[in-house]
Amino acid sequence: MTRRMMRGLTPALALLASACMSTPKPPPTVAPASATGAFAQLPVASIAPVPDDWWRLYDDPALDALVRAALAANADLRVAYANLDGARAALRQAQAARLPQTTIESALGVDNPASQPSASSNVPTTDYDIAATASWDIDLFGRLRSGAVAAREDTEVQAAVVDGLRVAVVADTVLAYVDLCGATRAITIAREVAAIQDRSVALVREQLRAGEVSPLEVSQVATIAATTRAAIAPFEAQRANALYRLATLQGRPPAEARAYRFTCDAAPRLRTAAPVGDGTALLLRRPDVREAERRLAAAAARVGGARADLYPRVNLSGALGLLSGGFKAVATPLVTWAFPNQAPARARLEQARATERAALAGWDVAVLRSLREVETALAAYDAETRRNRDLQTASREALAYARRAGARVRLGDAPGLLQVDAQRATAAATLQQVQSDLLVSQSEVALFRALGGGWRTDTGTR
Repeated sequence: MTRRMMRGLTPALALLASACMSTPKPPPTVAPASATGAFAQLPVASIAPVPDDWWRLYDDPALDALVRAALAANADLRVAYANLDGARAALRQAQAARLPQTTIESALGVDNPASQPSASSNVPTTDYDIAATASWDIDLFGRLRSGAVAAREDTEVQAAVVDGLRVAVVADTVLAYVDLCGATRAITIAREVAAIQDRSVALVREQLRAGEVSPLEVSQVATIAATTRAAIAPFEAQRANALYRLATLQGRPPAEARAYRFTCDAAPRLRTAAPVGDGTALLLRRPDVREAERRLAAAAARVGGARADLYPRVNLSGALGLLSGGFKAVATPLVTWAFPNQAPARARLEQARATERAALAGWDVAVLRSLREVETALAAYDAETRRNRDLQTASREALAYARRAGARVRLGDAPGLLQVDAQRATAAATLQQVQSDLLVSQSEVALFRALGGGWRTDTGTR
């Protein structure tokens, strides 16, 4: 490029530089006013802030130990931490690209005159070169700066992914513990009910031999007892499944779960209303919302980088060296510009802008999803809690019915089938209540998972 052309381009470059120096800001993310208020007013919830270590509300040392172990050794978390380290390294690389790039080169050679017949001397000569080179991309239009900003936001995205995974690991660990304890209690209750029914079967068979009842009554009592025993196996499988999940969540093979010893005999339950906060606190706490916001910022920065590709690149390079012929210095400015064919660069710019629009829509999706999950979890928790209270009443009434029916049968005021029906109703009500107790605890865990609690804690941090 001639000096005349450079002088002609200087004003244009200055004008373009003044227009394109800054990195584009992402579009504003503003949640609707209705999204920042209180959630549905239900008796099972309070507006108290969500604690970071929400599992401690259960006041269970065994559960605390399980959560610590999972956060410290979970395999999925190790993958996420490694990805975060990679993102941080990419950020350092992008930041270093804005600095001058330097190298040192050296070379040594010996010429043998014997191999050159025309040489006037038989003395070997030594050629040596040593030089320091430097190259610097002058970031007039923010291409490198936009790349560094995008890399920084990518790091924040990966950090949010780590936090979201911590939420999942904590919730999965608590849920596995809830399933373990709930299944243990269900097994105990089912075995107790089955034992009572087995005694009833034996008693009815004695009555059959005495001619006091018919074979029909024996069959009915035996059917009820067998049905109750059949419910034990699924509970045992549920308990084993929970143990295997606890092991793998801690980065251990499932076989090691067989050595676990837990003394819990009932699923943990909150003693007070669940603290849920409000919509504003939720959007600030949920890692997936923060992840979506950082993705948007990274997409906006890449728009700036794609836009900078429309303008010239200026590179300054130079070298200082000691050669066999003496000391030398070289400086070389270089200007490159994809012009006039800018169709590829403009296509990349449109692609970057489309990615930015998609990221903005993704933030809206994350906000709506987080609000929906909390409201849905709240409704399910409240509904199961009310159902549990009704089942408790039904269980008490079934026990009272069984006592009255047994007394009437013993007095001869009612047929034996009445007692059989009472035993069936009692067994059904008892098992339904046990299952509902477990569902209530599971609903609590689902609520805290939706609230995004459990990632801001020193437990198992890295």
